[in-house]
Amino acid sequence: RWQKIFMIPLWSKMAVFWNKMFLTIIVLLIVLFLDAVREVRKYSSVHVNEKAANVNSSAFDHIQMKLFRSQRNLYLSGFSLFLWLVLRRTITLLTQLAKEMTSHAALETQVNDATEAAKKYMAENERLQEALSGKGSGKKKESTEATQEKLKEEVEHLKEELQKTSTAFHKAKNEVAAVKKQSDSIRREYDHLMKEYERLQQSLNTAEDKKDL
Repeated sequence: RWQKIFMIPLWSKMAVFWNKMFLTIIVLLIVLFLDAVREVRKYSSVHVNEKAANVNSSAFDHIQMKLFRSQRNLYLSGFSLFLWLVLRRTITLLTQLAKEMTSHAALETQVNDATEAAKKYMAENERLQEALSGKGSGKKKESTEATQEKLKEEVEHLKEELQKTSTAFHKAKNEVAAVKKQSDSIRREYDHLMKEYERLQQSLNTAEDKKDL
């Protein structure tokens, strides 16, 4: 379903610029995060100095407000940067999973076709053996033996192809299972981070309400 959504013409046109957009947003978030770190360090040192100097309460409250806003910006930019990376990884895994599932279906069809062809050739070989058993001269026997050898070779070849296809099918199945497991792990981690983000947001809102009071 997600692969079909990603194949919408609008997204296909945006996919050309996707990497540039991703890198641009990453650089922007990193700059915001570093600026927030700088602001936190700046106002933390000023906060300590002003507290030690026993300045008037209005200046102290102004510095404390600046410190709170810089800490809020630090949390927001840091979580945004991390969640943006998680989003990119999730989209990549969804795309890989869709491709593996498509390959899995194609290999399964190929295995079924090879099995049906092998059964058909074996049935024809059995019918020929029953029809030619105990009949004909030496030439007919030689012709029958040559036909049987040819059929045996074809059956062996089909068995080899079936074995190769089965191996590829099991490999693709294991890869799909691994991708699904990794996708579930990232989804659980994303849910945990969202809960942590909501908790921090609530604590920040509570602190801001107390500050306003």
